[in-house]
Amino acid sequence: MSQPDAIIIGTGVIGAAIAFEMSKAGWKTLSLDRNAQVGHGSTAGSCAIIRMHYSTLDGTAFAWEGYHYWRDWAGYLGLPDSADLAQFKETGCLVMKTEANGHLDKHMTYSAELDCPFEEWTPQQIMDRLPIYNLDSFAPARRMDDPEFGQPNGAQLQGAVFWPKAGYVTDPALSAQNLMAAAKQRGAEVRTGAEVVEILQSGGRVAGVKLASGEEIHASVVVNVAGPGSAHINGMAGVLEDMTIETRPLRQEVVHVPAPEGFDFETQGTIVSDSDIALYCRPEHGNHILIGSEDPDCDPHQWCADDTSYNHDFTDQWTTQAMRYAQRVPSLGIPSKTRGVVDLYDASTDWIPIYDKSSLPGFYMACGTSGNQYKNAPIAGKMMAALIDYVEGGADHDAQPLHFKLPYIGRSIDVGFYSRKRPINTDSSFSVLG
Repeated sequence: MSQPDAIIIGTGVIGAAIAFEMSKAGWKTLSLDRNAQVGHGSTAGSCAIIRMHYSTLDGTAFAWEGYHYWRDWAGYLGLPDSADLAQFKETGCLVMKTEANGHLDKHMTYSAELDCPFEEWTPQQIMDRLPIYNLDSFAPARRMDDPEFGQPNGAQLQGAVFWPKAGYVTDPALSAQNLMAAAKQRGAEVRTGAEVVEILQSGGRVAGVKLASGEEIHASVVVNVAGPGSAHINGMAGVLEDMTIETRPLRQEVVHVPAPEGFDFETQGTIVSDSDIALYCRPEHGNHILIGSEDPDCDPHQWCADDTSYNHDFTDQWTTQAMRYAQRVPSLGIPSKTRGVVDLYDASTDWIPIYDKSSLPGFYMACGTSGNQYKNAPIAGKMMAALIDYVEGGADHDAQPLHFKLPYIGRSIDVGFYSRKRPINTDSSFSVLG
């Protein structure tokens, strides 16, 4: 494609969703990715959890809307019946009530306002679903070298909230490939192995990109969806100065362990968010459990200078997370061989993404999305396509932010909530929980 209408940098799940939605809206898009395959950046390392509970009303509305696309993934994509599609497994999500999350009062209020179903569970109901669990409280979360690590604090968990519609996607990279296939069906093009090294400008607006090969591709719209590389691309475009919210790559480890003997976690388990031990988990193929961190204060953040030169090996963080989960599941076996994922988040200052224009006309951003936005990819794609149409049509989104109607739940949201220039949102969890 020698002259696309828009260039999209990144073919992760959100970049692919933007390509699909812009193609449906009539744009001639070209997606570029330095990786060899679509979806093989940070999306491939995602736990791909589809949940509805957020610490803000806007976040809850966006996630509840997003669920409806995964629920009918085949219908949303419109691919041939023979297509190999990622699968959504609706396991539900159990969130422990703790002091750290305000006993989920806000989360329940927001879900009730949006008619998103949830159930309050007693300790007995938790044990009925997860008989391998121990409901002692261990807060605050500690590292293994703390002398009080593994010692209960004398209290017990007093209950939880269960969101029955939550679940996870079995193959996150495949889901991005599904979206890109649907976009190509609408005329979109994609080039992998194509690294952007310069954002071209002319006459005070974006003019396209230059690749590492020296090739220039011209377009009047460029969308930065480069995941952990987004800050680098924004720097190339010279758009950082007016941003109060920044993004940068954050290294993360996800633990992969077998379920305790005698309990089928793959079919009987559920997604669990447990801020008492600062972990979340979900079932995995082969009766395994994936365990991720909820970023407690005791764990140092491993910010990276860039998104290429970071430590790809497991560290003592792997063991810390496995042992923290063993506090909750005493029968958990800790294998001697470390398995799981080491990858990067594209984390924003307040862990809420940027879906916005920039100070350079024609240059747009869908950044800071890692860790908690995988589930929102389809609706984020739809909203970004609407935002680009709005601004390219002459509207001043900074002065008069777009109001976007969420099609399934019928609620309008102020897209300025995701502005690059917003105040830091103090309602955020300032963690992967968003």
